[in-house]
Amino acid sequence: MAITSANQLELLQTAEAVAREKMIDPALVIEAMEESLARAAKSRYGSEMDIRVKIDRKTGRAIFTRVRTVVEDDAVENYQAEMTVAQAGQYMEDPKIGDTFVEEVPPVDMGRIAAQSAKQVILQKVREAERERQYEEFKDRAGTIINGVVKREEYGNIIVDVGAGEAVLRRNEKIGRESYRPGDRIRVFIKDVRREPRGPQIFLSRTAPEFMAALFKMEVPEIYDGIIEIKAVARDPGSRAKIAVISYDNSIDPVGACVGMRGSRVQAVVNELQGEKIDIIPWNEDQPTFLVNALQPAEVTKVVLDEEAGKIEVVVPEEQLSLAIGRRGQNVRLASQLTGLDIDIMTEEEESKRRQAEFEERTKLFMDTLDLDEFFAQLLVSEGFTNLEEVAYVDLDELLVIDGVDDGTAEELQARARDYIEEQNRKALENARALGVEDSLIEFDGLTPQMVEALAKDGVKTLEDFATCADWELAGGWTTVDGERVKDDGLLEPFDVSLEEAQHLVMTARILLGWVDPTELEAGEDTDEEEEAGA
Repeated sequence: MAITSANQLELLQTAEAVAREKMIDPALVIEAMEESLARAAKSRYGSEMDIRVKIDRKTGRAIFTRVRTVVEDDAVENYQAEMTVAQAGQYMEDPKIGDTFVEEVPPVDMGRIAAQSAKQVILQKVREAERERQYEEFKDRAGTIINGVVKREEYGNIIVDVGAGEAVLRRNEKIGRESYRPGDRIRVFIKDVRREPRGPQIFLSRTAPEFMAALFKMEVPEIYDGIIEIKAVARDPGSRAKIAVISYDNSIDPVGACVGMRGSRVQAVVNELQGEKIDIIPWNEDQPTFLVNALQPAEVTKVVLDEEAGKIEVVVPEEQLSLAIGRRGQNVRLASQLTGLDIDIMTEEEESKRRQAEFEERTKLFMDTLDLDEFFAQLLVSEGFTNLEEVAYVDLDELLVIDGVDDGTAEELQARARDYIEEQNRKALENARALGVEDSLIEFDGLTPQMVEALAKDGVKTLEDFATCADWELAGGWTTVDGERVKDDGLLEPFDVSLEEAQHLVMTARILLGWVDPTELEAGEDTDEEEEAGA
């Protein structure tokens, strides 16, 4: 059909109607119409022509134009859309490279195929506009709760109508025993919104810890106002959860505020989560104290924290062991998630056996290396000595406090310890040199002969080799694989080298080799300190 004056206004009316129905900008619909008309005109005049269409926003009149660009004489590739300066002189005054010549061409009659093509272009543009509007509407709502209506189920996933589009509640994001039918109303947490080739995808969740935190924020005004803060949440969806809270107002009890009068507030959250039992725990900066709270209702006798390994040992009475672990390990697992620590639980009897084994091991060490009888070795261990270095280099006064030790005995003990250490150092250096270690590494300050020997056995034989090591390769560490914390053994870990010490040693080696400029390093540290101060 031709765009006649009779249906010019109809174009604008159609654009308005489509825009209203799809809730998008009418200008986008008109742009789609212009593109579809231009495509139809190209099929009539030739695909090599640069045909453009402009629809007047007031009258609805569609103006078809042909555009030709002025290019250099030897650059003409498409004679239908380009022309030389000489050719342009016939139509323009003083043409220059890059100028365009625009002339109006007659409107085209749109046949059935052209009309169908134009319809497809318009529909495609409208779909793209809808997707963009949906993404813009929801991109900033990630991390919030939304109400929707269940539309259908696909392969265990629930498709939810959220008003401006559809969202997906995957099967692994549903609380185990929940089931839904089309038309059911559902409250969900917007976990993620992202662009994908088929349009924006809105991913929902009812198992995310953030969902529980958001529900408490809705039920507890003090959390909404910032008086109470949720510090951590751990969930076994549909079964049990732990939530740690802190109050910034001494007059408000954070646990009581979250529980509410006769449990009304927490019960509202429990009902939404299909009866999930919730332990509300006061948060504490002191990790051992926080862990004792997190393991409630079990009673804890003793806590031993290893901050470097992110690990903690908890001692409980025998009768409290099953309660501390929980059914299928649920209680200790949630406490571990809440604190971010690996938790080893043992009974008082197990801890006593372990301590006894350590005592016997250290006693034997002193008996074998210092040529002492069992009683004297036990005295050293009882006073807190754990290794030969402590005996060899401690202040003499600390040995004199042991019953039966006088100046002569203390000096003899230190002499034996130092002789043994020096002999071990000599053997370690011999072994290291036999393995091909260079003097540059042997003489490097901060490494003992035993450390050098351990490095040599792993192929680290020069200062350059040492400088290429990562700090965790030396000190060891922990990585998370499939949700489980896995131990990485370090080359110098048996010598109690911390991650910070390993970083210092490696950086010192790099400075000595000229790989790092110490002045730039100091400047970087100063910048970091300023940023921290500003923060």
